Amino acid sequence: MLITVAEEGSFSAAARKLQRVQSAVSTAMSNLEAQLGVPIWDRSSKVPVLTEEGKAVVARARRVLGEMDALRAFTLELTQGLEPSVTLCVDALFPVMALADSCVAFTETFPTIDLRVDTQTMSSVSERVLSREVKLGIVSQPGIRSGLETRALAAAVRMLPVVGEQHPLASLDGPVPTSLLAQHVQIVLSERQSQGVPDRAVLSPRTWRVAELETKRAFILRGLGWGNLPEPTVAEDLGQGRLVRIRPVAWTEDQHTLHFFAIHRADEPLGRAHAWLLEKLEERCGMPRDFRSADHRFG
Repeated sequence: MLITVAEEGSFSAAARKLQRVQSAVSTAMSNLEAQLGVPIWDRSSKVPVLTEEGKAVVARARRVLGEMDALRAFTLELTQGLEPSVTLCVDALFPVMALADSCVAFTETFPTIDLRVDTQTMSSVSERVLSREVKLGIVSQPGIRSGLETRALAAAVRMLPVVGEQHPLASLDGPVPTSLLAQHVQIVLSERQSQGVPDRAVLSPRTWRVAELETKRAFILRGLGWGNLPEPTVAEDLGQGRLVRIRPVAWTEDQHTLHFFAIHRADEPLGRAHAWLLEKLEERCGMPRDFRSADHRFG
């Protein structure tokens, strides 16, 4: 009730949200102040506001409720045992071989557990975790939404600006001026959601937007435009000469390097199988063990 009053801004608004009468909320707040022995609310104005002590109490109360949610989820896991399936959503730019190797090890350790892997782009990964469609997500930092528990992975992918071998920009040596890039179509990997992460690393006003990484690669290979692609994805194409790397004068060599994080809902700790798969992904990505032990929260 205390947190609801703080969030809603008044006793009456909190009463409406909690479907209680206002007098019940007011009495509860008075009783709480008496029990704690500190003034939580300044009632000198028409609408009570939090005192400095009250703000500190609310902050601690949020932590207490968070621990309660974690305890409930933990005990639920204990009663349910090993989860029957593992659901994972991976950013399309994450190194696919690191994922595949981890899944090979997973099937050897948990042969009876079903594994469902989905691929999305940036904030779409976070949305699937928040909506409980999947339990575990792997996403680059720009796609992390607030309210999620995160764990840093050592995986980092450098995005390289490339063109097809027949594209006019392929024959240029040295840094390419932005004015010249603006004369050509840029192929951009965009969010499927209208309120997702804004387009990144766009230099040309002429853009074609696609929703899948392989479509972007195919368009660039056929000379339809230029764009950034993950280094592991284009390594063979560059080696065979099907793609040519260009160097926009506006960017440094490593300016567009993506770092990846594992994410899950704060109120739903990972079960044993999900946690095992995450550990394997961390090992495959080369994350030092002393850093892996630290969790972080965004938002």
